[in-house]
Amino acid sequence: MNSEEIKETNSNTEQKQSPKPLKKLVRVNKAVPANNSEYQGGHEAPQYENPPVVTPRETQDGEYHGRYEAESVKTKKNPKREWQDVLVKAMSIILSLAVIIILILTLPIVNFKEKDGSSRGVSLIYFIRNYKWLGDIEGELDKSKVDVQLNPDIDHENLNDGLDLPQLIEGQYSVLFLGFDEEVINTDIMWVLQFDILAAKLNILQIPRDTCLPDYTNAPNGKFNSIYHNGKDSSVPKIQNVVDAVQENFGIPIDAYITTACYDIVDMVDLVGGIPMHLDNKIIYEAGKVIPAGDVTLTGEQAEWFMRFRHEWLQGDVGRVQNQRRFMAAAMRKLINIAGGEDGHNQLYKYIKEIYDNKWLATDMTINDLTKLADFAGTLSMENVLVNMVPGEESDPVKYNDNLVYSVHKNETIAMLNKYFRPYQRPMTTRDTAIVEFITNHKHNVFDDTSATFNDLENSTEPMRDPNKAPEWTDE
Repeated sequence: MNSEEIKETNSNTEQKQSPKPLKKLVRVNKAVPANNSEYQGGHEAPQYENPPVVTPRETQDGEYHGRYEAESVKTKKNPKREWQDVLVKAMSIILSLAVIIILILTLPIVNFKEKDGSSRGVSLIYFIRNYKWLGDIEGELDKSKVDVQLNPDIDHENLNDGLDLPQLIEGQYSVLFLGFDEEVINTDIMWVLQFDILAAKLNILQIPRDTCLPDYTNAPNGKFNSIYHNGKDSSVPKIQNVVDAVQENFGIPIDAYITTACYDIVDMVDLVGGIPMHLDNKIIYEAGKVIPAGDVTLTGEQAEWFMRFRHEWLQGDVGRVQNQRRFMAAAMRKLINIAGGEDGHNQLYKYIKEIYDNKWLATDMTINDLTKLADFAGTLSMENVLVNMVPGEESDPVKYNDNLVYSVHKNETIAMLNKYFRPYQRPMTTRDTAIVEFITNHKHNVFDDTSATFNDLENSTEPMRDPNKAPEWTDE
């Protein structure tokens, strides 16, 4: 085969092996909707108007499932795990309840009237600690007409004693304390406790029960101890008549009051474990009611006998007032020891709460206010607690409506009040007091200055006794 033939053969082979030209593709117009009835090919899937829903058949108990059916496996219960689950659920419930209780106690859901007269929502805890639970026994004091007579030389706007009490005068807090007799009619104990918070002092004014203030009582004897039961103004609470008498005669604005009966003193003294004291001589209160001489811890009953004992004193009721000072000093020492002991604050609060809950006293103070004052008193030294009695003298042999009374010495009383009881007020004058002297020609001045600290009283001796007044009965 020559070269010409070879070229022709290769040319024919190339022509045979060249691919056929592809058909021209036509772009599908998507805008044209498909025709459902159009034939789609030989392998078109069948269509169903409503495809059948196959529900699995429930297996019957004991039904045979095949020769290779697996045996059922019984799960073993773990007792420890079950208890853990129970504990977890119980703790969850307890924690949930605790959260709910905390929310109830702390959320401001109770409407409360504040000291300034405004109202706001407070928590239950705040309400319990600040509500005057025992105020309904005696009633609320009207302080709207009190003339505080502030000293203009003192910058009162910048005074702050830090205790946040409802005070008439910042820096001091004055409490009227009344102790009733067994019938809860007359008052055997009348003290004004003025807490000088800024100066860290406590000044106590003793008012003898026979003090003659006839303008404030309807009782024929005109005595101070009858004002509560026989006050001139019957339209106000009984306690208000006594407070008015104190403020208008002695010029001490009263912030709050505490009243208690002699039998309540018994419970309170027993609560704190008694009051240690030293007695120079035995006290025979009545037949079978004897306190021995020497170092004793007065029980509640003995404390009542000690406070009310008056028959043998040479100076009668004034002798009793003098003897009560010694008990006050001993009680203060007990308070200081409690406050200074381990967990003293909580122990004081526990005592106060029990006294409050048992209603062994009536007061317009909250338990929170009482706790603040007790804490403050617990920080005082015996040297910083001072006691004074209203200056005056007994009227014997002169009588008021056939009654022996205690006549106040007006000028001496004013001088004493200015010195000890008006640290933030202007000096008192004769125009600022309603005191009326029953005896103007003074015969005795032994009680014109009775100032003594608790430190002095702690080691003092008893008042003088009258041997002619010794009781007929004995302790034999």
